[in-house]
Amino acid sequence: MTTEKNGSLAGIKVLDLTRVISGPYATMMLADMGADIVKIEEPTRGDEMRWIRYRGRGEQDEDYFYACNRSKRSVGLNLKDHADQAIAQKLAAQADVLIENFSPGVAKRLGMGWEPLSKTNPRLIYCSISGFGQDGPYRSRPALDPIIQAISGVMSVTGYAEHPPVKVGAPVADVVSGMFAAYAIAAAIAGRHATGRGQYIDVSMQDSMIAVLGPRMGESLQAGIAPGRHGNATAMRVPADTYLTADDRYITMMVLNDTAWEPFCRAVEKPQWFANLAYRTSADRVRHKIEINQLVTEEFRKRTADDWGKRLEEHRIPYGFVNNYLQAVDDPQVQHRGLVRKIHHPTSGVIRVVGAPWKSSEGDCNPKAPPRLGEHTKEVLCEWLSITASDAALMEAQLKSRHSVANT
Repeated sequence: MTTEKNGSLAGIKVLDLTRVISGPYATMMLADMGADIVKIEEPTRGDEMRWIRYRGRGEQDEDYFYACNRSKRSVGLNLKDHADQAIAQKLAAQADVLIENFSPGVAKRLGMGWEPLSKTNPRLIYCSISGFGQDGPYRSRPALDPIIQAISGVMSVTGYAEHPPVKVGAPVADVVSGMFAAYAIAAAIAGRHATGRGQYIDVSMQDSMIAVLGPRMGESLQAGIAPGRHGNATAMRVPADTYLTADDRYITMMVLNDTAWEPFCRAVEKPQWFANLAYRTSADRVRHKIEINQLVTEEFRKRTADDWGKRLEEHRIPYGFVNNYLQAVDDPQVQHRGLVRKIHHPTSGVIRVVGAPWKSSEGDCNPKAPPRLGEHTKEVLCEWLSITASDAALMEAQLKSRHSVANT
């Protein structure tokens, strides 16, 4: 696989020591910007995501791994082996960026800590992602996405008040922390142009999820109020919920403000609702939330989803059908934008991946196939360490010999 030559980060070398979701998502974003991502993997098993039970066409389809690891190159190194450590350290000396998401302290024990590597390579930008950060009372606690959703407060506002809290049905804490890591790394690369120096970046999943709460945190920070669970409704707008249509499809819609109330009443052909002074303002409608939602629920059951979609769109009322994942990627707008890309993989054939969720006037970086375990070891050693192809082949053979012995 050749490295991407265009993109804002073209020419940037990233040494990727991450696995599972948060770190791989961060480096995938950097790959989408044109960076050369070299993923270091344990040579016999690789990233744990390669071993999630397959749901694809066959046992060779690493579905979960593919989702977060396109456009990267894989090098097999055992960082617990001193000889392999030495090679990884040489790669780090040539890298612009190193990113890891081990538990705090592990990278240092593996010989890949910030302090010694930055002394060798002062321009190195080093990013650590962990559940709770590199310091503090929770530093050593293990963290998974649902744990972070719980402790960050996200779970407390998800679901319905009469039921226990529920997690969001996607690994948002993992993905968001990866996004913040990529964001901070890109900023550090820009800053290095002025200073000539690298820097250390500490990304906490807990911090990232609290940051994502955005305006919902406003009333908590300023008024000391903890928001409750409102299901698909909101505490400030009515009607704003998910409704079932005549053809048993769910549609989510929202009357955003008082200006939208009359157009909504026209869309549902209920001028008497607008004429009712008890419903005139947002505050009024919130006070009559139960009865208004009952009226809207009954009305939505009278027409099909497509009919409601046309009516709401005509009157510029925000709405969306509740899609499952398959429907979401087959949505006409998603297809028009070309978000889902087809890539040829050497063992799985044609696979589909979600591409970068942005477009640039400078052109997009075409996604490449996710790497097979250790696929690019010789290639990367040759390029990054500036050694001959024969020396790189010899080094690769020595690595394979050590790994096979260690695995017996």
